[in-house]
Amino acid sequence: MKWTSATVTAAVAFALADSTTSAFAPRPRNSPALTSQSTSAFIGSQMASSISGPVPHKPSTTLRAAPTGLQMSLTVGIVGATGAVGKEIRQCLETRKFPVSKLRIFGSERSAGKVIPTESYGDITAELFSVEAAKECDVVFLAVSGDFSKEHARAISDGDDGVVCIDNSSAFRYEDDVPLVVPEINGQETKKSKLIANPNCTTAIGLMAIWPLHKLFTLKKVLMSTYQAASGAGQPGMDELTEGTKSLLNGEEAKNDIFAYPLPFNVIPQIDKFMDNLYTKEEMKVTWETRKICDLADDFPISCTAVRIPTIRAHSESIVVETEKPIDLIAARKALEEAPGVRLVDNPEKLEYPMPTTATGSYDVEVGRLRQNLVFGDHGLEFFVCGDQLLRGAALNAVLVAEEMVNNGSLKAKASA
Repeated sequence: MKWTSATVTAAVAFALADSTTSAFAPRPRNSPALTSQSTSAFIGSQMASSISGPVPHKPSTTLRAAPTGLQMSLTVGIVGATGAVGKEIRQCLETRKFPVSKLRIFGSERSAGKVIPTESYGDITAELFSVEAAKECDVVFLAVSGDFSKEHARAISDGDDGVVCIDNSSAFRYEDDVPLVVPEINGQETKKSKLIANPNCTTAIGLMAIWPLHKLFTLKKVLMSTYQAASGAGQPGMDELTEGTKSLLNGEEAKNDIFAYPLPFNVIPQIDKFMDNLYTKEEMKVTWETRKICDLADDFPISCTAVRIPTIRAHSESIVVETEKPIDLIAARKALEEAPGVRLVDNPEKLEYPMPTTATGSYDVEVGRLRQNLVFGDHGLEFFVCGDQLLRGAALNAVLVAEEMVNNGSLKAKASA
């Protein structure tokens, strides 16, 4: 069947009309028929509303509380504060009540001078970035490209006057002298360096579920398939999906400047470039980073297939593990229920399981569909994970790293250092 504009419109219109559980809030059955134009306008407005302005955060009830009662407060800098991750860092700082005495926002010549409103810190005028200005802060979050981080991160953090720098890019993840940190797993590593790398979003989300199971059963192998939202490519990726969907429903061609192919009504089994071993770099990131964060052997077997799907936000992952010890499903569920930053959503009778629509905006990673794997038998467990990659996979993890450093004494205000 060839997917023309008419067939796409018909399929979407039927789904909207017939569904009782659609995230698109379907029209009543007696409402006017959906045409190509009305469907396009309706979906366009729904998708636009999902990416215009910040998504409300749903704080975790399982995470350790943010530092409180401190005798200090910190000057915090953000580079890239107007991008998708930078915006979420600002909101996480506010929601977590991180001890900020002053928030400074740094940008390029194009953004310097712009006034950025914030709920907790008032209107902030963006400053032109310089290493010298960044070093006036106590901690700097980098939500920028890897090239920018490679050029400036060590200059910000090195030396006696260096400050804590938490980098969200991939620039330093595989450097031996730079800790790669998920605080719930290896937070103690933050004591070793002022420069900290934030993991790839897919890795961070998956490890929230994998780590408590590893502690309980000892992992032997990990197989993962990921279904990654457009927001993994930042605001431009979300915009391309939104605009492409509207274009297709209007009978026009969907353009693709960000993704390898048009993403609307499609899945693309490629994220990042292909490597010599025919895995993509995104897939290898999961392997490399899992080994480093969990302190596993360099040859520990981890395989991943990463797929881009036409959802706006929150990544999903199907994970299969083989373990050294026999699997006990009751014990596995208990471990996940007690794990910080994890919410068990696993009730097949009530059709309750992880989904992007429920994981979006949540500080917790959702885990469900737990079952014994038929291939590995008593030593195999299979489950499904959803997490907001802009939060646990980026902004929230970075803020939690800073909190860990406050708690262990490696991040202090200059006056009390």
